Amino acid sequence: MSDQSSATAAAGVLPSGPSTAGIAADNFVQVVNVVKKFGETTAVNNVNLSVSKGELFALLGSSGCGKSTLLRMLAGLETITSGKILIDGEDLATLPPYRRPVNMMFQSYALFPHMTVESNVGFGLRQEGVKKGELKDRVAATLELVQMSRYAKRKPHQLSGGQQQRVALARSLVKRPKLLLLDEPMSALDKQIRQRTQIELVNILDKVGVTCIMVTHDQEEAMTMADRLAVMSEGEIVQLGTPNAVYEYPNSRFSAEFIGSTNLFDGNVVEDEPDHVYVESPELSVRLYVSHGITGPLGMPLTISVRPERIALTRKPPEGAYNWGHGFVQNVAYMGGYSLYHVKLDSGKTVVANVSSLAISEIESPGFGDEVYVRWSASAGVVLTS
Repeated sequence: MSDQSSATAAAGVLPSGPSTAGIAADNFVQVVNVVKKFGETTAVNNVNLSVSKGELFALLGSSGCGKSTLLRMLAGLETITSGKILIDGEDLATLPPYRRPVNMMFQSYALFPHMTVESNVGFGLRQEGVKKGELKDRVAATLELVQMSRYAKRKPHQLSGGQQQRVALARSLVKRPKLLLLDEPMSALDKQIRQRTQIELVNILDKVGVTCIMVTHDQEEAMTMADRLAVMSEGEIVQLGTPNAVYEYPNSRFSAEFIGSTNLFDGNVVEDEPDHVYVESPELSVRLYVSHGITGPLGMPLTISVRPERIALTRKPPEGAYNWGHGFVQNVAYMGGYSLYHVKLDSGKTVVANVSSLAISEIESPGFGDEVYVRWSASAGVVLTS
């Protein structure tokens, strides 16, 4: 799609259908058994999803997982093979993009290069036939919201990447859509600007109160911005929840490894009780102990996930008969407030520990080749059975 056609779609006209007041707030956007096939390839496979009114929801996954295809189906830029998409109770199946209560901010921003900032923002309103006085007021108010009023007369090439993003956002918001779609909203920004802009964007969307679904492959971006997120793989949602829940309690190896980083220990169940499970692993000379039970037979193979920030380093052997290992420092990456230690255990397995600067000073800053012990609490591990 060209920048101009993308810009036209992004500034689409709102529908004028009947009111659908009374729809449950937590079912404001409903994706029901949605499938999308391209020939013999299934890009989106029987996805079900509900998004609450006013929620910022993230679709997170690697390239080709189906997240962008799902977003384009919401926008009407791809047709659904089967299933339903409803917004505020209205089935979008028969509505073309320009009749949907949806605006989409594209990854490229898709601004008209020959138009000023205020002309870009007001484009959709002019297409809709909004009267000149109202158009001017709405454009001015939206530019003020995104702190771009002083740049109203500039052209896109006279703006920084972050400023262009704000203009694209203003153009999307000025139409007062029921649903705002963001396609990799930060990908064109460098890291320092991206981190600052994430918070600014969340604050703007919170002020407006618009429901938003964003697509990103950046885990940090999704964790920072979203109220809830869905991790996608091979066209399916593999886990859905708040950023904290998905990070702290991954439901599979894929989720554990995709969201942040983790240490995985493979082993077999040797004791399973309602409040704990013991696991023997060839990667440790002691047992793993997790303070929650599972439902499975003794001998069952599984994996324990332990996040790097849950692992402590010591110079002396830990007390107790579980959740520790002996090894040597293989690598240290200084990150300012903390350091990432790579410790090679006696079994040959490498464990990553995120150690604060204060904790490092208390154990005299181990360096390359130093003998150390890694340890973690019973509550730090999460049992993964898939």
